Amino acid sequence: MFSQLTDSLESTLKNLRGQGKLTEENVAESLREVRRAFLEADVNFNVTRDFVKAVKEKALGSEVLNSVTPGQQIVKIIHDELVAVMGGETKEINLSGPAPVGIMMVGLQGSGKTTFAGKIALWMRSKKKRKPLLVAADVYRPAAIKQLQVLGKSIGIPVYDEGQGNPVEIIKHGYQYAKDNGFDLVIYDTAGRLQIDEELMQELEKARDAVHPDEILFVADAMIGQEAVNVAETFWQRLSFTGVCLSKMDGDTRGGAALSIKKMTGVPICFIGVGEKLPEIELFHPDRMASRILGMGDVVTLVERAQQVIDEKDAKDLKKKILNNTFDLNDFLNQLRTIKKLGRIKDILSLIPGLNKLPIDQIDEKELVYVEAVLSSMTPKERKKPQILDGSRKARVAKGSGTEIGRVNAVLKQYETMKEMFKKVGDMARKQNNGGAVGSNYTPPKDKKKKKKH
Repeated sequence: MFSQLTDSLESTLKNLRGQGKLTEENVAESLREVRRAFLEADVNFNVTRDFVKAVKEKALGSEVLNSVTPGQQIVKIIHDELVAVMGGETKEINLSGPAPVGIMMVGLQGSGKTTFAGKIALWMRSKKKRKPLLVAADVYRPAAIKQLQVLGKSIGIPVYDEGQGNPVEIIKHGYQYAKDNGFDLVIYDTAGRLQIDEELMQELEKARDAVHPDEILFVADAMIGQEAVNVAETFWQRLSFTGVCLSKMDGDTRGGAALSIKKMTGVPICFIGVGEKLPEIELFHPDRMASRILGMGDVVTLVERAQQVIDEKDAKDLKKKILNNTFDLNDFLNQLRTIKKLGRIKDILSLIPGLNKLPIDQIDEKELVYVEAVLSSMTPKERKKPQILDGSRKARVAKGSGTEIGRVNAVLKQYETMKEMFKKVGDMARKQNNGGAVGSNYTPPKDKKKKKKH
């Protein structure tokens, strides 16, 4: 995400940090590079101009120029301006209205609108404990209704549809159905077009006026950059939408849409799609995104993801096994599956400060698939006691996983390396607990009184 922009800004800021003292000349030179990086990232020209101007005014203040660490001050200024450009604060969906609260999804065809409707429904149920209903009102796109039905079924969320018909009437009926059947949230998947036309806009206006949704969310494809901003401006002029959802953010290396859309429409980004799967949706936090763009990582988001997928009991069991040096291949397989739930390895590493400098693009995600296939082809007994894996057993595992014996041996070597590392961690923990090493947990032994001889 934003790798192109991040690389450009990191290079520029590195040079600026190396300056012993900041002057108008080297600040101006660095800001020219920032301007170029923004324009190459497809950020709107006016947004770029205003951003550079704001940074320059603050950077040339006496407080910064006389600072002991002027380079770090500049980084903070750029970080703060990035936060401001992207909205400042996190946009929360308005759920305070009477039930059922309505959310109307709008956008062009192909923007990911229908998928985003499913993502938000799932997010609202899991995060806000809502009971959502999806309403299929896209009667023009072939298979749109079927797509929403499949999405709804996969996550256990009901879908209201009438097949073909008048979209405005379907939306009205969907609202009434939600009200009559105890749903406290209704999400309308409206029709899109390949391009903006008057008929589409009039239909959306009628739908809005028919049910008065609490939120109108515009869905844009982040990968089309500045064009997404142009489309958003047109939709906003007619519908006054209340929030923006950016799809396909995981594939956006530039960031033009994310950095431009709030400034150009005045409407904040509320959600971003970070993958194709329905759970792969995140609230948009401008401060966290600014840190990612500047290569500082986003530990808070990583922790939140981990809390979602890591069971507390499993974590305690793993800790116990590490301390007792009983970590086996069953545990290895479980940890592998947990990592997969966190997201793509590249995305995980990008959230950790400093690791974005690693050759992430060279990481082969398929390697995890092969490792899981090898482990899954073993019996539970073999995973518990890897030492029983002789030549014939390895051949069977290789055949069952569609790999070769060499790959089976490689997986076993990876496991042994991990087990050895965990053994060292366990040994250190035991030493501290037993007072073998003086540290914060060290308790001096009590003096024993010697018995007097009679």
